[in-house]
Amino acid sequence: MDTLEQAWHALARIPHIGLYLTIGWLAYVAGLGLWIVLQKREPVATLSWLVSLAALPYLGFFIYYVFGPQRIRRQRLRRGRARVGMPPPPVGHDPSPESTELARVARATTGLPAGSATSVRLLVDGAAKYDALLAAVAQARDHIHLEYYIYKPDRIGTALRDALAERARAGVTVRLLLDAVGAARITRRFMQPLLDAGGEIAWFHPMRLHRFWKRPWLNLRTHRKIVIIDHRVAFTGGINITDEQDERACGDAYRDLHLRLEGEVVGALQLVFVEDWAYATRLPPLVLPETSGPLGPIASQVLVSGPDSPWEAIHRVHVSAIHAAARRVWLVTPYFVPGEAAMMALTSAALGGLDVRLIVPKVCDSRLVTYATRSYFDDLLQAGVRIHEYTPRLMHTKALLCDDDLAIIGSANFDHRSFRLNFEVSVLFRDETVAGELAKLLEHDLLDAPEVRNDRARPLLRSRLPEALARLVSPLL
Repeated sequence: MDTLEQAWHALARIPHIGLYLTIGWLAYVAGLGLWIVLQKREPVATLSWLVSLAALPYLGFFIYYVFGPQRIRRQRLRRGRARVGMPPPPVGHDPSPESTELARVARATTGLPAGSATSVRLLVDGAAKYDALLAAVAQARDHIHLEYYIYKPDRIGTALRDALAERARAGVTVRLLLDAVGAARITRRFMQPLLDAGGEIAWFHPMRLHRFWKRPWLNLRTHRKIVIIDHRVAFTGGINITDEQDERACGDAYRDLHLRLEGEVVGALQLVFVEDWAYATRLPPLVLPETSGPLGPIASQVLVSGPDSPWEAIHRVHVSAIHAAARRVWLVTPYFVPGEAAMMALTSAALGGLDVRLIVPKVCDSRLVTYATRSYFDDLLQAGVRIHEYTPRLMHTKALLCDDDLAIIGSANFDHRSFRLNFEVSVLFRDETVAGELAKLLEHDLLDAPEVRNDRARPLLRSRLPEALARLVSPLL
């Protein structure tokens, strides 16, 4: 403390120190502002960054350097697949006339055409997903490809590791791609049985502390959950590998939804994994079968997005689907921090007389996000949107239901992070059976999700003020 006090007094004795500090702060704000403005982001997000970091002289440069938005230039640009040796996308099929525009938007922004599935199973909660996954792994004969955001070394993590190791010893090729942040608890020692059996493990965006001259990718994660087995069966959705999402091991496990898929759509998910694997390992793309899976009666289209593309494909398709709806729009998401386009779509649908419902958790795992979500309630309620807060557990399902035949299910939350920063994957279905199953599931969840009332109590210090402050930083969440 004495040293600090002496340093402070020495600093104060410097002539015109106040002027120098003011000039330094102005130069800092000008330099940081130029850097942020040149990113050409939404004005609201740009101003949020400027206001937030202007109050943190010099430290703001480091914060923006680590956590600020970045563009990723990957050797996976879909229009250049032939050039980099990627396998071609599935052939796909012509969508129905009523879904042509949406299918074209999806294909133009992702490079993946509309396809089909022979089988789609909705797996509700972790127990159903893990049982189906382990059963499919046990039947693998050629290869198993897995990509996960969160993988923990707990009961289900150990069970899956052992199942993969058993298949690897039997001659099955096993490749596991893990996010370096979400799966940070996974060690080489834990995965040694799989490695000893011949399995391969790669890390998505590991820390680059030894390459300090390059911006870190700490804020850009793969949030995808993908499993492909023998180019025949695929799993994707919102459920990670952790006991926290298994209701048999955890009484307050997340309420969540996953998919088990067969048919042509598996080839598109396989391609997404191959691109991510090639990017993470810097190895030549894997050689895959040139034939796609069998065509089926269920119209399906894989949607991918991430900071390597400026099109925000999943965000764009969600907004387009809401605008195209004619009867109802039901949205369920754990994190609801919409942009202007999404808010306009939802409120316009409600003002137009559609049945618009939003299902969110009563309290999510981030108090800041909870307040930010509630800050949008007034505008939605005034437009006629019915808002429901799910109370038993944390609602982790990410799905959109439009009318009676369109469903989007996947890993993407309805927020800025999922739409712009994370690498996400969802599947769009144009099928009354799939949409009907999703509708039944949401109707069941609505029984435990009381509706938010316009006349609810909203104390200034406990509600209105925290919500208003969270709204200010919502573009940064």
